[in-house]
Amino acid sequence: MSPSETTSVPGDGGYLPGTHPDLKPPSNVHGPVHWVKVNLFGSLTNTVLTLLVAYLLYTIIPQLADWMFFNAAFEGESRKACRAVAPDGACWAFIGNRLPLFIYGFYPEPERWRVDLSFLLLILALVPVLYDNMPHRGKALVYSCLYPLIAAFFLVGGIGLERVSTDQFGGLMLNVIIGVTGIAFSLPIGIVLALGRQSQLPIVRILCIGFIEFIRGVPLITLFFVAAVMLSYFVPPGTSFDLLVRILIMGTLFASGYMAEVIRGGLQAIPRGQYEAADAMGLTYWKSMRLIILPQAMKISIPGVVNTFIGLYKDTTLVIVIGRLDILGIGNSSLADTKWQGLSTEVYVFVAIFFFVSCFAMSRYSLWLEKKLHTGH
Repeated sequence: MSPSETTSVPGDGGYLPGTHPDLKPPSNVHGPVHWVKVNLFGSLTNTVLTLLVAYLLYTIIPQLADWMFFNAAFEGESRKACRAVAPDGACWAFIGNRLPLFIYGFYPEPERWRVDLSFLLLILALVPVLYDNMPHRGKALVYSCLYPLIAAFFLVGGIGLERVSTDQFGGLMLNVIIGVTGIAFSLPIGIVLALGRQSQLPIVRILCIGFIEFIRGVPLITLFFVAAVMLSYFVPPGTSFDLLVRILIMGTLFASGYMAEVIRGGLQAIPRGQYEAADAMGLTYWKSMRLIILPQAMKISIPGVVNTFIGLYKDTTLVIVIGRLDILGIGNSSLADTKWQGLSTEVYVFVAIFFFVSCFAMSRYSLWLEKKLHTGH
């Protein structure tokens, strides 16, 4: 055995080379105290801003907490009853009284179990899409692809289930239907458009560029008006084209145009050497895209993709302009009731909290996915 293996290093605590235990970093370079010092009090500007924000929170949060919780009324049959109990607080009894309407819209009450079941099936369909380590993921993805048809069957009815007109869809379920449909179909369509925009075939490239630029140059509210008023003129006479289906088509196409540009940015960020390596391996165009190029481009595009999803999800409230009452429309129409007039603040706070929780969850998953797929280390 060599001397270096039997002799400890002076000043190193008597440990042999290679046997020194791992020690925690010093507290002044690690931990919550270090984070606060660096991020909140790292400079004079940061210190001033931190103290200013702390003062604003100190003055705002207690008043907000009093209005929302401590001085609020959670029971009552009218605004007058709420004010009798909590003259200076929120009237959450209004939200509780209309909660089924906020969730289901005008869906028949005896059939609302179908909405609940569709939501549970949606969660099961999202699991294999969002988490790639689940067992039998390949088979579960088949179910995820079939979920839109399954949900449509349960919600609309037929073959043993009472048929429900889409005119009765509303509230939260309408937002989820439009958002999930747009998110599910805009991503594959956007990928095809992004690849078509970079195609060497002039006709394909021109068509894709024309579609993308048209969609990006027209507001979504205009497309919804087109779906509600003009789209029926382009189908054969006597053809019944459901308004909700038209809205879903326009919302999906709108998101696809923006998704195509996000993915095109990811494709342009791929080094040219990756394409050359795929060619050197003898891979066809579609194999190189599926196995080499697109996985890297999608990883780069994650923030933009999720941002487009969030934007589309929030834009579902625009259906109110064509007569469909989503969760925001239900709130506005409920305020017309003389018993609850003057409670618009509660409605907008409730809707804002709902969208914040939903969008925040999507953004957190995006960050988790970015860290998981990070290969810079």
